[in-house]
Amino acid sequence: MIKRGFDILISTLGIALLAPVFATIALLVRIDSPGPSFFRQERIGRHFRPFKILKFRTMMHAKSDDLCLTVGEDSRITAVGRWLRRSKLDELPQLFNVIAGDMSLVGPRPEVRRYVEMFRDDYAEILSVRPGITDLASVKYRNEAAMLGQVNDPELLYVTRILPDKIRLAKAYLRHASFFADLSILMKTLFSHR
Repeated sequence: MIKRGFDILISTLGIALLAPVFATIALLVRIDSPGPSFFRQERIGRHFRPFKILKFRTMMHAKSDDLCLTVGEDSRITAVGRWLRRSKLDELPQLFNVIAGDMSLVGPRPEVRRYVEMFRDDYAEILSVRPGITDLASVKYRNEAAMLGQVNDPELLYVTRILPDKIRLAKAYLRHASFFADLSILMKTLFSHR
């Protein structure tokens, strides 16, 4: 109850205070390349309920559900999109997902259906809670796209090494979840993006 109240309070304040930033980014995205300002993609949420995650669009307009992994200097990434990804500002619209109840500020990052099904037993445990905008894996794998861009088979690296480690971190989070643990992860996330 405290966690949900905190999520709603911070997300509402964040949206209100950052409204000019939202408007500016949305305009820059539209000016930079044709297509909508926002990107929506299905992710799997609490109790395996699908929802549409919201981000600022960082790539040339494409069918969102076709995109599972972004690798290195993907040619589909726009100029503004590259900056948004580096700064992680593309994630800001997920504050609306938090208010809607699909996500939390802190919790295991939501995955696409393809990868959830590969590790369904693990996700049965992980998805007992709302997925989050940030978690320990978000901090550890801040430069994931660059890592994936260094290998010949990015998906193989993702499903055999990176995703299992993310699952391990998500389970560790569940074991030690608390309000103060969430605050610590939020602080680590903010300082890792400076």
